[in-house]
Amino acid sequence: MASALGDFLRARRRLATVDRAGPWHGERRTPGLRREEVAMLAGVSSDYYTRLEQGRELRPSAQVLQALARALELCPEATEYLYRLAHPQECGRRQLGGDDEISPHMLRFLEGCDHVVAFVVNRRLDYLARNRRAAALYRGMDIADNVLRLIFLCPGAREFYVDWEQEARAFTAHVRAASDAGRDPLVRELVEELSAGSDDFRRIWARHDVRVRTRMPIRYRHRDVGEMTLQYETLRVGSAPGQFIVIGQAEPGSPSARAFASLG
Repeated sequence: MASALGDFLRARRRLATVDRAGPWHGERRTPGLRREEVAMLAGVSSDYYTRLEQGRELRPSAQVLQALARALELCPEATEYLYRLAHPQECGRRQLGGDDEISPHMLRFLEGCDHVVAFVVNRRLDYLARNRRAAALYRGMDIADNVLRLIFLCPGAREFYVDWEQEARAFTAHVRAASDAGRDPLVRELVEELSAGSDDFRRIWARHDVRVRTRMPIRYRHRDVGEMTLQYETLRVGSAPGQFIVIGQAEPGSPSARAFASLG
C-alpha cells in the first residue's frame, strides 16, 4: 500500500491551499503546496516526507499521520482513509463481496415506498433494487446499473444531471471512501473500466477526494417532466453490511414536487 499512500499524499498536497505556508520566493510551477511546505506544516523533515510520497517510508506513526492530516486540511473521512492506507493490517479487513443480495423484507419495503424515489446500492454504487419512482427517474438512460457508469459512460448523463461536475466528484469521492482504501477487487475492476472509458473519470479519480455522501440535493433535467431537485438521505442497511438505501423526495409545495408528482 506504500504507493497508494504516496499517490494520496501527492494528490492532496496539490489540492491544498498555500496561504498557511507563508510567502514563497519564486514562481510556483504547480498548484498546491510544495513537499517542503507540507513537511514544515506537519513538523517533520523534508527528507522524511519525501520518503513517504516515494513509498520508501512504510510505517508513519499515528502522530505523524494526524500532523499530515492537519497540514493537508483533510476532513475526518479523508483522515480515516489516510490511516487505512498507512496501516491496513491494523484496521481490519472488511468483508469483501457478498453485499449484492437483497432480502425479501427490503424488496417489500421498496415496493411500499410509492411517494419517494428509493433504491439500494452497494459500496461501489451498483443499483441492486429500486422502486417504481426510481425506475421512472432513470427511464431512458442507456446505462443505469451503476451510479459511476451512468455518470461517466452514459451519453445522456451531462444533460440528466444539471450539476454534472459536482455530482461526478461527489460520487467518485463516495466510492473511494467506501471501498476500504482500494483493496476491494470489485471496486478496482470498476475503476479500471472507467479509467479506460472516460478521461473525466481519470481526472477526477486522480484528485483522491474522500467523502461518504449521506445527505444531498441533486438537480435533474428529466426528459418527461423537466427540471426538478430531489433531497436525498443515505442510510446503511444494518442487516446487510455494505448496502445503503437511498431515499429522495421533493420539497413539498415546490415546482419540483409538482414535477415529481407526474413522474412515472
